[in-house]
Amino acid sequence: MSKRLELLFTNEGDRSVTIAVDDPIYPVNDELVNQVMDTILAEDAFTSNFGHLVSKRGARIVERTVEPITISM
Repeated sequence: MSKRLELLFTNEGDRSVTIAVDDPIYPVNDELVNQVMDTILAEDAFTSNFGHLVSKRGARIVERTVEPITISM
């Protein structure tokens, strides 16, 4: 099972932008995530096709489980 931290922002075009971090340190420190997102906005660290990031929408952990299926070839 893999985990990914997704930082969710809104850009100048009022569109959603997601910055993903694979295999974050777990458990995730909510306060630190909030500070990092504030820094990304303050430093104007990223831009998107529809402009600069302007606000935070949220953050989440996404877990993915892959179960292979045996097939005959």
